[in-house]
Amino acid sequence: MALKKTADGTVDKRTKEGKAIAARMAKARAAAARKKSTSTSKVKKTSDGTVDKRTKEGKAIAARMAKARASRNSLKNRLKRLF
Repeated sequence: MALKKTADGTVDKRTKEGKAIAARMAKARAAAARKKSTSTSKVKKTSDGTVDKRTKEGKAIAARMAKARASRNSLKNRLKRLF
């Protein structure tokens, strides 16, 4: 059965099928909002889009990156790249 549409082409929410679709969409939006709000905290960024290193999260990210850069040039990794 085809869905009844309004003059502008959207689904008619006055029909039984339209009400069911609207209810499912509302439920999905609510679930998405809950998922979004319970996700991990966003890292604060500066106006140019880089991570703000003045915050606790930013300092942790900077420390991890420094550790990764240091290990990249370790003797063990340089030998791996040679052989």
